[in-house]
Amino acid sequence: MSEKAGSTKKAEEEEEIDIDLTAPETEKAALAIQGKFRRFQKRKKDSSS
Repeated sequence: MSEKAGSTKKAEEEEEIDIDLTAPETEKAALAIQGKFRRFQKRKKDSSS
């Protein structure tokens, strides 16, 4: 039951976030995050081989 309460709280927090997805700063941040994530995935894959 506590898991259900946690996921409900998380959904409420997501609704409160107000981000301008068309802002150039948002796009730059997204590209930076994606690049770091891809490098992380590549290193993870290389180390498991």
